[in-house]
Amino acid sequence: MNNVDVFDRISTLYNSFTKSEKRLADYILKQRDQIMFMSITELAEKSKVGESGIFRFCKNLGLKGYQEFKISVAQSLNSEENDTTRNIDTEILLNDSLDVLAGKVKQTNISALDQTYNLLDYEDLDKAVEKIIEAERIRFFGIGSSLITAMEGQNKFLRITNKAEVIIDSHFQVMTAAQMNEREVAIIISYSGQTKDSIEVARIAKESGAFVIAITRFSKSPMIAYADVTLLCGANEGPLQGGSLSAKISQLYLLDVLYFEYFKKTFEVSKENKEKTARAVADKLV
Repeated sequence: MNNVDVFDRISTLYNSFTKSEKRLADYILKQRDQIMFMSITELAEKSKVGESGIFRFCKNLGLKGYQEFKISVAQSLNSEENDTTRNIDTEILLNDSLDVLAGKVKQTNISALDQTYNLLDYEDLDKAVEKIIEAERIRFFGIGSSLITAMEGQNKFLRITNKAEVIIDSHFQVMTAAQMNEREVAIIISYSGQTKDSIEVARIAKESGAFVIAITRFSKSPMIAYADVTLLCGANEGPLQGGSLSAKISQLYLLDVLYFEYFKKTFEVSKENKEKTARAVADKLV
């Protein structure tokens, strides 16, 4: 599991679980402090999921069995104890005072960044940056709230290269994807990875020969099937929290990592371009 927090791993895989696996995952996430003391029989009884189902669940997490799962739980809990930001209840309640609410929002965003950092795959990041450097054009795609993140991605890269482009209209997105080629990179942002339009753009871009980078939360979402590289964001977003800032912050963090690594590897050219764009924008100031 490459030292990934087991609870973060459960969250990234959640959408791919069966109904009984989701019930088990919900129980584990709520009772995480007690799991390491339970036998597989006890967990089966309390979660209403059979022992064989628990064993398959562990295998789906990339673990050999229940004992290794308990060891991973213990390691993850130990990490949380050493990280005070993860011990604070971030569920916002109607009777929260303004200062308590502000603190919970802060911790939610910090937690999203921490989770995203823990999910980084440096080989994939390096591969993505190399492809972006080699590309003749970088096209950013997104729908709804993810489109705003895509626009921010273009905004960052446009300061150091003229290769960056964002496509806003969903019809134009698929038309553009259909005319991409092996010299182009498509960066597709979708929190769920289940948005029909984003999946279609990823499929068409891939079939057209483009290198596809997916930024999403779930490691087994449908969009991933068409991605050459997947970058996972760590924010947890409920079904009624679409477009939450914590999700956006984690996506922007990944774009920042790509941007700065690109800048570092193309320093002379990027530095010159940044100075040019800075002077152009400065003329707009009073």
